Amino acid sequence: MNYPIYLDYNSTTPCYPEVIEAMLPFFGTHFGNAASKSHPYGWVAENAVEVAREQVANLIGAKPKEIIFTSGATESINLALKGIFDVFEDQPIHIISCKTEHKAVLDCLDSLEKKGAQITYLKVDSEGKIDLEELESAIRAETKMIALMWANNETGVIHPVEEIAEIANEHQVILFVDGVQAVGKIPISLSGVHLMAISAHKFYGPKGVGALYIRHNHDLPKPTPQQIGGGHEKGFRSGTLNVPGIVGMGKASEMRFQAINEESERLEKLRDLLENKLLEIPNTFLNGSQSNRLSHVTNIAFGGVEGEELLRKVCLKVAVSSGSACTSISPKPSHVLQAMGLNSDLGRASIRFSLGFQTSEIEILDAIDWVKEVVGELRGENV
Repeated sequence: MNYPIYLDYNSTTPCYPEVIEAMLPFFGTHFGNAASKSHPYGWVAENAVEVAREQVANLIGAKPKEIIFTSGATESINLALKGIFDVFEDQPIHIISCKTEHKAVLDCLDSLEKKGAQITYLKVDSEGKIDLEELESAIRAETKMIALMWANNETGVIHPVEEIAEIANEHQVILFVDGVQAVGKIPISLSGVHLMAISAHKFYGPKGVGALYIRHNHDLPKPTPQQIGGGHEKGFRSGTLNVPGIVGMGKASEMRFQAINEESERLEKLRDLLENKLLEIPNTFLNGSQSNRLSHVTNIAFGGVEGEELLRKVCLKVAVSSGSACTSISPKPSHVLQAMGLNSDLGRASIRFSLGFQTSEIEILDAIDWVKEVVGELRGENV
């Protein structure tokens, strides 16, 4: 197949070749169950899982015992949010989140609201930023958790997690962070964070594996298990471990730990080239902030064109999305851009470009030319 240029790395990433190489023996030669404690097949698998646990922990500055492997970020989010809700099932529970969270968080919170939880959704400004004073003023006696993403998947805007953590700690409130788009992309500090969801396929690991960071040695409660049947992963997540996937996640974590700063600088230059050239097109607008954002992401609104047709034609030669992969097939405007105050027409005519380790300058230049050609054609003009 003649694939288009790939600029949708926030949706998913290819596995590093080294990740694939590390995984392969665990599909065949080392196929043992990590829970089989009585023979070498199990010992080899268990050892590989523990090596990976340490590699993931090193990437985020955690202790290995604080890493619980899951099937991905959605499961991690459900374990964190529903697990904490269950801890307080006999008490009033209030959770603070934000209107621009990923649907995995929003849908989970919606299900908890139906069970009696009170949810406050913070507003964002036109750049997608929250007001920390509004956050602190929303805390009340029954507030048990703050649930916010580290970096937005559609705009790349980074929330001030360290300051949020200070507020949470001052009020003795659990802080859950959706770290999916931040982990492996920017250096992070877990100081003050109690729970964090991670997904391997966002940083060049395999799909179908993720983790939940659960802070140890702290008075605030840990989530109750949502999946039982064997007591795997310290009782937090029962089920036979996906050893090849976990090995791949560990290897990807090791490689991102080594490359994160250098790669970020390279991608920022390419992102700025793409962004600046596209914003030269009349009636185009940047969605989000030019500062304090992920270095590989830009989200641009194209005025005067129909959104679905724009995306369809651009994707003939450049693979991009209109937002989260979970909602990109919807003709509705992005809930993130709506919360930022963008009108529906511009919201539908907005494209997220996200770059990655295979992105080259020639690809960016070709993408610029193609997007300009498509916009000009749809507007009936030369751009």
